[in-house]
Amino acid sequence: MGGGPGGSGTGVATGSLFWAIIMSAFAAFGGILFGYDTGTIGGVIAMDDWLTTFGVYDPSSANTTGFDYYLPTAHKSLVVSILSAGTFFGALLAYPMADIVGRKRGIIASCGVFCLGVGLQLDTHWAVFVIGRVIAGFGVGLVSCLIPMYQSECAPKSLRGMIVGLYQLAITIGALLAAIVLNATKNEMSHSAWRTPIAVQFAWAGILSGGIFLLPESPRFLMHKGREDEARRALARFMTMPPESPEVELELDEIATALAADRAVAQGSYIDCFRNNDSKNGLRTWTGICLQGWQQLTGINFIFYYGTTFFQQAGISNPFIITIIADVVNTVMTIVGVQLIDRVGRRRLLIIGAIGMCFSEYIVAIVGVTVGQTKSSVINGVASTTAVNLTAQRVLIAFVCIYIAFYAISWGPVVWPLNIRAKAMSLSVASNWLWNFGIGYATPYLVDPTTTGILGVKTAHLGVKVFFIWGSTCLGCFLFTYFFIPEVKGLSLEQIDLLYRESSILNSDRYRRQMLEEGETYVQKKKDYVEEKERV
Repeated sequence: MGGGPGGSGTGVATGSLFWAIIMSAFAAFGGILFGYDTGTIGGVIAMDDWLTTFGVYDPSSANTTGFDYYLPTAHKSLVVSILSAGTFFGALLAYPMADIVGRKRGIIASCGVFCLGVGLQLDTHWAVFVIGRVIAGFGVGLVSCLIPMYQSECAPKSLRGMIVGLYQLAITIGALLAAIVLNATKNEMSHSAWRTPIAVQFAWAGILSGGIFLLPESPRFLMHKGREDEARRALARFMTMPPESPEVELELDEIATALAADRAVAQGSYIDCFRNNDSKNGLRTWTGICLQGWQQLTGINFIFYYGTTFFQQAGISNPFIITIIADVVNTVMTIVGVQLIDRVGRRRLLIIGAIGMCFSEYIVAIVGVTVGQTKSSVINGVASTTAVNLTAQRVLIAFVCIYIAFYAISWGPVVWPLNIRAKAMSLSVASNWLWNFGIGYATPYLVDPTTTGILGVKTAHLGVKVFFIWGSTCLGCFLFTYFFIPEVKGLSLEQIDLLYRESSILNSDRYRRQMLEEGETYVQKKKDYVEEKERV
């Protein structure tokens, strides 16, 4: 079977790091495709011209949204979340595509699919726009699995965690770029107000596909296909050494040995991914799937999908500027988080992030429902709304940014899988998109005000109270991490396999330190088993 992130011995040697880092890190550019789309749709659906084009006209008193043209709740849920329906199926198909056409060609083909979807979104017909988002999502789903796979197979072993984490950094940069473009075009009273931000996505796909075309294919994929000479040349490019050098030959032998070990325990079907064996593959698959789900349940995409409209409804005068601030915080703190992954440890970062997000979201909810609400009254038959509490607004914005900061150093870059095989990785990433779709679709029904009339929709109208839900799910993130995520800081992928075999989750940190102190490896452990059996 093909190797996924975390296949044993997949990274290039650490002797020549510079070009290997540059080439494998460039692939992270693919994260911009999703990050930019996330930021774009959240702002586009708040634009006057887009609402006039796709919304419903209702100037009557029954319309409680405050705008003559508005997007019905069902339509808002659909147009925002439907991208994730496409990404779900794209992620599932990434595994067979990766092993049939390769990581490199798969990424290029995914960019083509994405561009087709973007082109359809420039149309002014509702059905075509929605279909375009599905197709673009399919391309994003493929990229979201193929990029970390390519990176983990080509990056230096000592920096694999940081480089794969750069994919999340690219997502945050994409969202920031979207916020900047949206702020520049939001006041245009024509279709270019929303078509321009959408069309910019052609540039991101072009840069990614053009750059990947110039990079070598994954040496592991080439070896898997029996193309040893091509694998040697690709590896030599990553290592910046002659193909005949002993270092390249040694690394090639390690990849071949790892592939042989993978084939010895190859999982024949997706069902086999859930069957526990000595390496606890079932536990690891479920951990990856649930971890991606909990990331979505932190509520982060509420901010990036619906942040502009949420801040607008909260009475903030320029919600586009607040969205830019949130994106800057996300980007800067993700840079910090990427640096911390291999220093602090994944388990510890996830726990810290969950606690910080839980605290911040509860503060936002409590302030919002006590002193942050607008107050309406009727005077002489005329409805009026008092000014919002500016101090409460600032507290709300501050703690939303603190919440984003905790997410950016932990649950953003940390959850992308490293130590599971390709089939399990596709399931894990697909889980992310499935939850993304569900939360994106349900959020307007939770947050938006109820509308009346022919197209009226009854909603929960939680408003800022939705942060009580997100705070509680972050508490769930903490509990899941504590009981199901081992600490693997400083361990090789082979040692991670050994940790799952020999230790429990709660004792993982102690066993990890013991392994590092004694230099224990799976190969040595297996040799000890054989010697012990011979003595008996």
